[in-house]
Order: sequence, then structure tokens, then C-alpha cells
Amino acid sequence: MAELLVWPALIAYGEAAVAYAGNARRPGSLGRLATWGVRLGWLAQTALLVVQATDAEGFPWSTWAGSLNLFVWLVVSAYLIWGCSPRYRLLGLGVMPLAASLLAISYAAGGTEESAGAAWGDVVLLLHIGFVLVAFAGFTVAGGLAALELWQERELKSHPAGLLRLRVPSLVALDRLTVTTVGVSLAALTAGIVPGLARLPDRGLDVLVAGTVVLWALGASVLYLRVRAGRRELAAALALGGVAAVIVLQLGLLFAHVA
Repeated sequence: MAELLVWPALIAYGEAAVAYAGNARRPGSLGRLATWGVRLGWLAQTALLVVQATDAEGFPWSTWAGSLNLFVWLVVSAYLIWGCSPRYRLLGLGVMPLAASLLAISYAAGGTEESAGAAWGDVVLLLHIGFVLVAFAGFTVAGGLAALELWQERELKSHPAGLLRLRVPSLVALDRLTVTTVGVSLAALTAGIVPGLARLPDRGLDVLVAGTVVLWALGASVLYLRVRAGRRELAAALALGGVAAVIVLQLGLLFAHVA
């Protein structure tokens, strides 16, 4: 059953990535196709997750490949909140190729198979995994927003006429949305760290725990620089750096599970 659901999601995400690339070259030409690719892919992946949750004897996303599958769904879910608006379609150029690639990696690694993971009764672990993955997804989308903000500001300084043919949000709107997304992600990461602390006596302090703390500090720095210090460009650059931190932490999860 999972095999029948993962392929429609992969194809739809791939189609959306290609359509977004075509829409960037010729604005308005493939925007609707890209949007529907995101929506149909998200529906197929949602069905996949439901099947996994129903058939598994435990929490099926506690492995590295499984958590990557859930992470992709959360990223696309966050993007769907407002990303399918015509003004945010350029963001899809960065989000959807990443989503398609990571889902393919998760599938190849067995993350879409029916498997038993942590027990559903282990509430502390489930809250820890859930909130941390939500935070990872939020920081990823915030990084995409920050990249779009920095690109748009550069274009305004060098080629202002080129933006006239593109439907893009204002810098003020991008800045506000980036800060909001970072704030929500930071709150989710905090909520994930708290139950994680309860597991420290058994697990001990490792690279993953330290990396999560670094990501938290990075998010807090973004909020401070933008809200308190008014350093918008530096805050956007740090938000973009959050994507790199998330990638490093995802790789850390891989090595932790392999070990």
C-alpha cells in the first residue's frame, strides 16, 4: 500500500519542482500546474503517513529514514499555508526540489515502509520527536523566506526593473513572515527540548543535543537582531544559516541511528 502512495507523491513533487523552474523563467506560465503538484503530492504523502500510522505497531517515524519522511511532509505543510499564493511561487523553486529529493532519499532508505518504531505510549519521546521535527521544518521554510528576501533586496538595488515582471511579496511582508516563522519554530524547538531533557540521564550529552541547542541559539539571535536591534539583513542571513544547521542535524540523526 505504501508503494502505491509514495510514487504519486514523488511524481507530484517532482512535477511541481519542474513547473516552478519553468514559471521562474516565464512568470505565470506554469504557476497553476506547480501549485496543483504541491497539493496533490501533499495529499498522497498524507495518505501514506496515515497508512503507516494505522499499520505500524508503534510510532513509525522514529528511525532516521522515517523521520525524514515526516520532515518532508511538515515542510510542504508549512509551505502550503501561504506558499501557493502567486506572490510566493519563487519560494517553491527552493522548497519543492528539496522536498522531492528528500522524499526520494527517505523512500530509498526504507522510510516509507510499514515498520514498528517507538511505542505509542512513550509520550515523552513522541513529543520530543514531533516538536523537534516541526521546528526543523519551520526553520527550513524560514531560511527559504530569508533567501527570497535577500535576493529581492539585491535585485532592487541592481536591477529594479526586472522585478516588475515578477509577482513577489514586499520586503516588509517577507521580513514579517520570516520573523513569525522563526518565532513559531523557536517555540516548537523549545517544546521539543524540554521533554528531551528528561531523557538526558539515560542518553547523555552528545553532538545532536549540542547541535539542537546551537539551532535554538541561532533562532533566538534572529529574533533579537530583527526585533530588538533592527538588523534585518544580518537576521535574514542567520535565518538562511538555519537551513544548514537543520541539514547538519538531519545527517547527525542518520549517523546516530546507524551507530
